Amino acid sequence: MFNGIASGQARIRGLLNSEDVASTQRCLKALGVRFVTEGLDVRVHGRSGSLVQPQSALDCGNSGTTMRLLTGIIAGQSFDAELIGDESLSSRPMSRVVDPLRLMGARIEGQQDGKYAPLMICGRRLTNQAFCSPVASAQVKSALLLAGIAGQGTQRVKEPHLSRDHTERMFAAMGCSIDTDPCSGELSMLGGQKLHCIDTEIPGDVSSAAFFMVAATVLEGSQLRLRDVGLNPTRTGIIDVLVQMGADLKIESPRVVCGEPIGDIVVRSAPLRGVKISGEIIPRIIDELPVLAVAASVAEGITTVSDAAELRVKESDRISLTCEMLTAFGAKVEERPDGFTVEGVNSLVGGTVTSGGDHRIAMSGAVAGLLARGETTVVGAECMNVSFPGFIECLGELREGP
Repeated sequence: MFNGIASGQARIRGLLNSEDVASTQRCLKALGVRFVTEGLDVRVHGRSGSLVQPQSALDCGNSGTTMRLLTGIIAGQSFDAELIGDESLSSRPMSRVVDPLRLMGARIEGQQDGKYAPLMICGRRLTNQAFCSPVASAQVKSALLLAGIAGQGTQRVKEPHLSRDHTERMFAAMGCSIDTDPCSGELSMLGGQKLHCIDTEIPGDVSSAAFFMVAATVLEGSQLRLRDVGLNPTRTGIIDVLVQMGADLKIESPRVVCGEPIGDIVVRSAPLRGVKISGEIIPRIIDELPVLAVAASVAEGITTVSDAAELRVKESDRISLTCEMLTAFGAKVEERPDGFTVEGVNSLVGGTVTSGGDHRIAMSGAVAGLLARGETTVVGAECMNVSFPGFIECLGELREGP
């Protein structure tokens, strides 16, 4: 997406062949961005900030990142465009992006006054502002920065806690200057800067690696090396919490690629203990909480997750579905408004898990099935393709061993 609005060309290595990525490419192609497949790589021909009006609605599929970031990009263009998505995406909150963009002068219409998609965006010249986001969301922050780079004046964004900073790192690598106040954490960026395409090597996704980290930790006798995984400190909450729980996790071959820290994660099985998870670490672990709940279900003691109400407005109500999933395996779990409490048990019993169309619930259910006695069925497992095509095959190969 960033190379698509930058000037020049760039080669992307390691692009995930998932439904979310396909949705993003489909929308960008409709906006005039050209992609050329070169073996396992993709070459992007940037538009230097000037996209073209699409001939039909832009279908973002199930991808909230696609819809929210494109809203920021298109708001500052010189044309109109409609963004649509599937049933799940159409029920997720968009006002957190729409409202601040409107303060910049954007004209955006949608269901319930822009609270939900479909969104109709009428591009126009934007004036940058100072925003204090009520939620720590990399999607909100990124949408505002993407709008701000085309706006006039200085764009300022402050969050209650630091969210993922992939956008800031990529912008810096592409020649955009962003300042961060070390005391307040506020970002400031002058509008009108130009992005320059940069060749990118995408590391392994730590959120996808989390399922294997948990499986290798809790399955006795396991040993696993996950190579070339992204270790951005705003994303590694899963590693910190697992280590706090007693996991045997080590980082080897650390290095920096395209401004992002990466390395190998070596995991060996180890007994776990319950912990309390809340506060500033929640944005760093928000997507991994369902599979972490699986680890907690077989840990000694009680694990409590709080301050995680954001889970209720993901691809599903992940608090509710996580509790339903664990209950299906015979775990002891209590649902709370902003999280859940899990009391570890000696073993899980195979059951039937309903994914609710949520890829992370489906994959967490599959990991729990590895631990459980008897057969486990994951209903709606095809949603795994949203972020991890071939997950079951990969997990099966690892389960069988060398």
